[in-house]
Amino acid sequence: MGLFKMLKEDVSVVFDQDPAARTHFEVILTYSGLHAIWAHRVAHACFKKKFFFLARVISQVSRFFTGIEIHPGAKIGRRFFIDHGMGVVIGETCEIGDNVTIFQGVTLGGTGKEKGKRHPTLLDNSLVATGAKVLGSITIGQNSKVGAGSVVLHDVPNNSTVVGIPGRVVVQDGVKVREKDLDHHKLPDPVYDRLVGLEQEIMRLHKELDELKGVKSNGDTRL
Repeated sequence: MGLFKMLKEDVSVVFDQDPAARTHFEVILTYSGLHAIWAHRVAHACFKKKFFFLARVISQVSRFFTGIEIHPGAKIGRRFFIDHGMGVVIGETCEIGDNVTIFQGVTLGGTGKEKGKRHPTLLDNSLVATGAKVLGSITIGQNSKVGAGSVVLHDVPNNSTVVGIPGRVVVQDGVKVREKDLDHHKLPDPVYDRLVGLEQEIMRLHKELDELKGVKSNGDTRL
């Protein structure tokens, strides 16, 4: 696809996704998400030609003006739409398919200092809502949605909806999952579980100490 045609397509998707868009002039001049995508397309072209420093400069200038940070190494498909976009972070090894939409505050990040593929893959027609965090080398399936504020750490099947912390599939292929999977007030709390374990261990030690004190008070000095 030619550059001009791709730029025109990036503008047209704004009108498809945002009912607030009024004129081409307004969209081209004022939509930071569009500016970030255009800057990334230039930065990514430089990155592929191994002009790494120039690519990073372009991406950081874009970040300064738009509030959206996209690593120049990220692979982004056609008709990608960032709605509002402030605080969006897209990591180096992210792969984003066609017709994908993300909202402000979304992080497509890694989980450590590992090398290689360490950021998410978003397949065609997926959507990630406001403030969601998708972390690690995982895949968000086609036509799937990640709910606002969710933290997704595992692969999401096609045609699914994920919500919660950690993210859980609540709808798949248009069918709700089992009711017990919807008990988001019963999400695991590893800190609480650890504290309960420590409390039980302290109680056990107190009991052993009381038993030893009882033995000693009966005249047996051996411990």
